[in-house]
Amino acid sequence: MYFYLKKFWKDNFSAGIVQISVYGIQVSLNLILMQMFQGIIALDMYRFIFWLAVDIALWVVMLLLRSLRDFLQNRAVRKMNHQLRRDMTAALLQKSYQEFHMQNNGEYLSAFVNDINQIEQLAWKPFFELVGTAAQVLFSILAMITLHWSLLAVSLATAVIMMNAPKLFKHQMERLGAACAQEQAAAVGKIKDLIGGYDVLRFFGREDRFASGVEQASDQIEKPKFRLSCQKAFSNLGLLSISMGCQMLVNAWIGILSIKGIIIQSALMGGGNLCGAIYNGLNSIADSRLCFAASKPYFDKITVHAGRTESGEGMERLKDAITVDNVSFQYEKKPVLQNVTVCFEVGKKYALTGPSGCGKSTLFKLLLGWLPGYTGSIRFDGRDARDYTPKQLQRQMSYIEQNVYLFNTTIRENITLGGEFTEEQLQKALRDSALIGDIANMPDGLDTIVGEEGGSLSGGQKQRVAIARALIHRRSILLVDEGTSALDQKNADIVEKSLLANPDLTLILISHHLTDERRSMFDKVYDLP
Repeated sequence: MYFYLKKFWKDNFSAGIVQISVYGIQVSLNLILMQMFQGIIALDMYRFIFWLAVDIALWVVMLLLRSLRDFLQNRAVRKMNHQLRRDMTAALLQKSYQEFHMQNNGEYLSAFVNDINQIEQLAWKPFFELVGTAAQVLFSILAMITLHWSLLAVSLATAVIMMNAPKLFKHQMERLGAACAQEQAAAVGKIKDLIGGYDVLRFFGREDRFASGVEQASDQIEKPKFRLSCQKAFSNLGLLSISMGCQMLVNAWIGILSIKGIIIQSALMGGGNLCGAIYNGLNSIADSRLCFAASKPYFDKITVHAGRTESGEGMERLKDAITVDNVSFQYEKKPVLQNVTVCFEVGKKYALTGPSGCGKSTLFKLLLGWLPGYTGSIRFDGRDARDYTPKQLQRQMSYIEQNVYLFNTTIRENITLGGEFTEEQLQKALRDSALIGDIANMPDGLDTIVGEEGGSLSGGQKQRVAIARALIHRRSILLVDEGTSALDQKNADIVEKSLLANPDLTLILISHHLTDERRSMFDKVYDLP
């Protein structure tokens, strides 16, 4: 939490100064109120009218400052929330393939939305409230001193009590805050899973499973939030009871001083308001500390801050070959690859064949650095692949999976991914991927929106977009996992011939079945058992 407050200290400082000014004026209004009533008691019209005019002027100033305060606070919160999401993004980008897939997308989505909302409610808003109420307490204590020194002693004694009271509830709030964050993230993941399987459940007539699943997930979201709210209410009740006891003590002392004529009679009204401001402020400070405790689990999730660059030298373009020597790999206790030895020379074309589950796709993930827990060696031009980060390896390779993912934007954006390419480069990628004919028949051409996950395109069109995307980014090594499986034979032939004819491309293609004619098109075919 303090990292973000410090990073945007200028915004928080300006918002805090205005917040302090607002609460300072509020305390001043109580002192002015006492002067107005003292004028009434003394039947002094001039004194009453003068302080009434001052009171009106201060109210106008305070209302203007409140508007400025809200603007500055909202701007600071917006900037801190942006930084939180940038840091969450940086953390995701530093995860390995295995680490990333240990959580489902729903949990990540929950962090970007629900966690930020919780942080705003439990950290940012209470922080600004804390600044204002701390100023309110300080100004009110100073105002009490102007009435009589003994009120300072009483106020400080009760302040010590109020500042330590939150410790009674802190650990319980932290525990419930952590449980709330964990259970809500899991519930969002369940809802996302149900939505993803909507068509399957409807097709098999299991709408009841969809409805009951959403209801269970909803209950999982609301229950921990309810427990946290109840604990917070219980804690506030305890703190309020302590605050009321302290406030009655000070009010009694003000009454005694007023009766004895030591302070002005109107102090009983204004002093009571000041006393209330002190204890309401202390109670609010205590409540803010409880909120900070509940927000701690959300901040604990953020372990990376954006802007820290990854160290390490770059990886040179492949010059000789990729050698896989005696490599074995297993998922938990299930062996997938056993003692595999293959070699992929630069510029040549290779095919991997074999039955489902023999490890073809796994070998691709090993080459990409996504699965580090293998035995044996993988070398790029003689250098161990473990010397490189997955990011460095992926700078050399493009990977086309069986299930192509497209963003909900235009075909152009899905191909270029926001990169700058000439029209000539774009047209070549379209021709080599056999996509150019489809583009010509689309009403908006390259600016056609593909829909969520490419829903407006056929499976073959999605694969061709992915191939065009790989070609235009000019990686020297192309890994294709059944990348033409959704194409008709004519377009599949066009795409494969284009890839096979590219002398600058090292092609490794996975296929379950290869005819003798197609086998002859590759420099080498490796059959995995």
